[in-house]
Amino acid sequence: MSSTQSNSSANVTFVRPATFFISGFSNMPHAKYYYVFLSLVYVVTVLGNSFIMYIIYLARRLHTAKYIAVFHLALIDLCESSALIPKVIDTFLFEHHDISYEACLENSFFVYHFMNMESMTLLVLAYDRLVAICFPLHYHAIVTRKTMFLILGVMWIFSVIYFSVLVGLVNILSFCRSNVIDSYFCDHGIIYRLACNDNSINILIVKINFGLLICTPLLLIFISYFCIGLALLKIAHGAERIKAMKTCTSHFMLVAIGYIPFLINNIASLTTPIHPNIRLINNSLTQTIPPMLNPIIYTLKTEEVMQSIKELYKQNKVNTTKRMKCSRRNSKQK
Repeated sequence: MSSTQSNSSANVTFVRPATFFISGFSNMPHAKYYYVFLSLVYVVTVLGNSFIMYIIYLARRLHTAKYIAVFHLALIDLCESSALIPKVIDTFLFEHHDISYEACLENSFFVYHFMNMESMTLLVLAYDRLVAICFPLHYHAIVTRKTMFLILGVMWIFSVIYFSVLVGLVNILSFCRSNVIDSYFCDHGIIYRLACNDNSINILIVKINFGLLICTPLLLIFISYFCIGLALLKIAHGAERIKAMKTCTSHFMLVAIGYIPFLINNIASLTTPIHPNIRLINNSLTQTIPPMLNPIIYTLKTEEVMQSIKELYKQNKVNTTKRMKCSRRNSKQK
């Protein structure tokens, strides 16, 4: 183990490593190709999410409560990938496996915080669709921009406090066995298992985390779509029903991409033995692919966004033509 520093309080001594060693992909053959792939994923994620935020910012027709949530999702996806992929590339491609104790806890906090915010934003979008389809006459009174900002603000406060506590509880653990983290980032689920003193409170918090922040949002999204399905059955005209369904397809695809691979990975790890490298690749893809696909899905599957892109393109073309004509007049006058 690395050199340790000891903190004592109330006759209890906590042994903390100066650094953790992230082993992760070290033993994976041809790993450099995978790092190149992750780099490409990151570039597409940055460009895609920046583009959709740019479109929402410029297009006045998208300045609605729903697209505040979509903008927030793009921002969170960008932050989540930025908290994870650059560090993975630096750790394994440039072989900077050692990370300080404090930096490791910071990395763990930001990765989990943004993963949680992505999940909760999908829940908010499900709520938006539920109100829009089940209570269409009251939608603009219920889902306002002020309400959306308030909901997102409460989500941020809750998530920051919760994961500060989750990560902060690592400080009550002693690490006297190993400082090697068998993952591609500072995975809290592995860190607390390295402790050699009582980690029961950490186990309890992780169980609460799984039930409260993973199962509960997914259950609520499922209930919302069940209610939406019942509402759609009551719509008499088939054309109106299809139109209403189209407003949900992009969100439904985001939920499927975000949750299904994650659930499959967790169920598979509990039921069948998986090679460590395959487990790490599956987990990393589950965390990195959805943020890349989310803006692409919303761009291609949402008519309002596509229409706004076309309008902005035409407007930009007109402005460019005007500028060119003005420059020609000025050159002739000279």
